[in-house]
Order: sequence, then structure tokens, then C-alpha cells
Amino acid sequence: MKGQVEVHRLACPGLSGNALGDPVERPCVVYLPPGYAGSQERYPVVLFLHAFLGSALGWLNVSPFSATVPERLDQLISVEGLPPCIAIFPDGWTALGGSQWANSAASGRYRDAVVHDVLGWVDAAFRTVRGREARAVVGRSSGGFGCWQLVRHHPEVFGHLAAHSGDAYFEYCFLPDFPKAAGSLLRAGGVDGWWRSFLVRTRETKMGGDDHAVVNALAMAAAFSPQAGEPLGLELPFAPETGAIRPAVWERWLAEDPVRFVAQDARPFLSLKTLFIDCGTRDEFGLRWGARMLARTLSEAGAQVTHEEYEDGHMGTSYRFDRSLRLLLPRLARS
Repeated sequence: MKGQVEVHRLACPGLSGNALGDPVERPCVVYLPPGYAGSQERYPVVLFLHAFLGSALGWLNVSPFSATVPERLDQLISVEGLPPCIAIFPDGWTALGGSQWANSAASGRYRDAVVHDVLGWVDAAFRTVRGREARAVVGRSSGGFGCWQLVRHHPEVFGHLAAHSGDAYFEYCFLPDFPKAAGSLLRAGGVDGWWRSFLVRTRETKMGGDDHAVVNALAMAAAFSPQAGEPLGLELPFAPETGAIRPAVWERWLAEDPVRFVAQDARPFLSLKTLFIDCGTRDEFGLRWGARMLARTLSEAGAQVTHEEYEDGHMGTSYRFDRSLRLLLPRLARS
């Protein structure tokens, strides 16, 4: 690697007092391009958001025969000659497995932590180019979902978006798991009983095959339907006793679906300099269709959208970052 990867510990006041008791100080991975230390040049910033059950340090995990995303970025810059950038990999892990990069009373103010704490620290600690035209947000899966939410609420901060296999059209990506989650919760006697047994099981062995549907439902409920006084401070969109959908809670989830909120107000996305959407044709969570809906809605609204599909599933697709980075790196402002 010609560039440099650093791991910092960063205090995030936005996470202070979070209900899950998760740490306020978080790891943050930083990639500095070749020549950074020996120059006075300023660089644009690409913010990478990890997926559910991921973490900042997960970007550094080595897979056999495959490069990490920082290594891929370094290859694009040092070998292919693409314009350099500073890359930031913040931490959105929670005790429930992930934050959806949202502000929530149940899990914490992760959107605030990213926009104010992380980016504020980055601009103070490194030679960055300020302004939305010099900032991109990129993510996969829940990180892709986070891209939509960050631009929705902070269009003044980001001028480029690349959402890879992002959570969208909740009827397909979340609803099918509700019966599985309800069955596990029913056997455990409810949320509290399941959560206690899950903590013991994962500490002593590992997650079981039925656990993902439940922990995913709990984490999403923490993000989309927090409710004080309920177990874990969240309200599920289905009744564990019967599996019946709770319409009022489900509507709270749907209000956070990118397919809905982009259709209701596309304005935050129309001025983006780069808008990249992709998904595998065999995505196991049906995310291909949400990506198609978003691309259609935004194109009809007048946005310049690059929408791509490829023959693969949901997992192990970090190679797709090469495609979005080749597109957006040359478009980032440099002064």
C-alpha cells in the first residue's frame, strides 16, 4: 500500500447517554493518500458507512485472495491514477448489532455523531477541502441506507452519494423476516427472555441460524420505532404472540424507507454531483427492487443517476466500491 491507514480513538459527544450504554469513544479508521505527509495539499473526503453487524475496524479484516476496501482505494489512486482523497471509516456498531446511522432514543444519535463529531474532527485534524462538493458518502447494505438518510437530513454536507445494495422497499427487505423473528421470540417468552439467552449463547458459542432475523428486527426497531418503557426501549412492528402486523408501528418504519421519503421529497438529492445506485440481481434480501424504484423516481425527478446491476448476491461484494469510486473520485472538488 502506497498510502497510509491510521486507527484513531474518537470521542463522539453525540452518543453521550445512549440508552444501550454503548461507548462514546469509538475507533475511526482513516486512509491518507500517497504523498499526504510530505505535502501541504488539501484533499476531498469520502465517508464510508459499514453494514449491519459491521464496525469501523471491520474494514481492515483480511479475506483470502481479496483486498480490503482501503487497499482497493489505494490501488485506484496509486496504480490507476485516480485523483486522491482522504477516506474516513466511522463506527456505527451498537449492542444490537448496528445503528442504521440514525438518531434514535433507543440506540443513540449516530447521524449527529457522524455529521458533527466525526466530520468536525476530520476537518480539524486533517488537510481537507471544505464544502459539500468535496464530500462523498458511500456505503453498502445498512451503510447504503445510511447514505440516503444522511443526504436527506444534511444535503448541505454531502455532494456525492453511492449506495450499494442499500436497505430500501421495506416490504421486501424486512417484512419477510418477521414471521421467523416472531417464532423465536414466542419460544423464548418475549423480547427480554430472547435477549438474555442470546447474550449467553453468543458469549459462550456464537450466533445461531435463527438469531439473525430477531437481532435484525430488534436493531431496526431501535432505529425506526423507539418506545420508552418497552423492552430494550423499542416497539416491534409485529406482535410476537400472533405475528400480526402492528399498523401504527409499521407506518413508523415505512416513513424511514428511502423509497417513500425520496418519492415524497426528492429535492435533497437533485443537486448531488454524483448519485450512484447498484445492487446484485440475486440479492437475498430483495434489495434489487428498492434500488430500481429509487433510480426510477430520481430519474423522473430530473436527477442524474447512475444505476447498475450485476450478477451476484448480497454478501462479499466489496469489489463494487471500485465502480462507484472510479465514478466519483474525479468529480470531487479539490479547492
